[in-house]
Amino acid sequence: MQNARISGIGAYAPDRRLDNAFFDDLLGEKVSPWLEENVEIFERRWCVEGQSTADLCQAAAVQALDRAGIQAEQLQLIIVATDTPEYISPSTASVLQHRLGANQAGTFDINTACAGFVTALDVGAKYIRADKQYQHVLVVGGYAMSKYLNMADKKTVTLFADGAGAVVLSATADVDEGFQVSQLLSQGQYHDYMGIYAGGAKAPTTCEVIEQGQHQLVFAKKFPKTLNAEMWSGMAQHLNQALDIEPAAVAKYFITQININSLRATMDILGEPHDKAHTVMHQYGYTGSACIPMALNDAWEKGLVKTGDLLYFIGSGGGLAFASAAFRL
Repeated sequence: MQNARISGIGAYAPDRRLDNAFFDDLLGEKVSPWLEENVEIFERRWCVEGQSTADLCQAAAVQALDRAGIQAEQLQLIIVATDTPEYISPSTASVLQHRLGANQAGTFDINTACAGFVTALDVGAKYIRADKQYQHVLVVGGYAMSKYLNMADKKTVTLFADGAGAVVLSATADVDEGFQVSQLLSQGQYHDYMGIYAGGAKAPTTCEVIEQGQHQLVFAKKFPKTLNAEMWSGMAQHLNQALDIEPAAVAKYFITQININSLRATMDILGEPHDKAHTVMHQYGYTGSACIPMALNDAWEKGLVKTGDLLYFIGSGGGLAFASAAFRL
């Protein structure tokens, strides 16, 4: 049986930088101290005019392909994880396939909100493991949430940002390299707590819907404070049990970057140093389905991960959806 390894990593963030002072002016109140002290976001990137999700995905994908040393024509599959798609239909992956010239690749999108990249990573790895015709699979997490923000809502507008991250998965005969184990979970009772609740079949976009702001991202209800840390640490412990290892055997944890305190609480539960959970939210804000591959790319570029390292990817997103996967780099 062949396995799937990570052969190339890439990421992209738009050129438009917004520091916290921008939101002091936008909202007419001093939000900078809270952002810096409580969530440790100092700046973020938003799309420039005319830029959208497919543009972000394309830039990250080109870098990942170049680093993998393969041509787009060698891809058999492209999976884009996003809940800010280029269109409702067709898929963003089909747009990306055309732009890359990946004329041998099938395409589809995955929407498990901010858990999307890890879900897509799991799916892409299993395509390679299950079917030898799949030798190279491109997995991209893309996020352009600035398009869906209410500029008067300080709970969302200050946190969410745009970006993309990508990996190329390639077949390997070494089953100890690459994909190791994974887990997908959902807690659907929280489906109406946070999301974009218009534009689909339930509430098609109309003038009335737009006037009511239903086409924008909303935190409709408050989540239990400890939910993410409990779920993330529980998924990490599940991977540990499946691999029969202790938490210390994991070189780096790449976890959804929405709350620095939840990340640290997760590491505390696992008994691991906080810096084992690599973060990029401080410079890039919260980039949803892109944040985990962006953090991976940042760690790789800084030499913080190396060949042979065991990496955990743990994502959570609206729905609520949770996904985890262990890979040996």
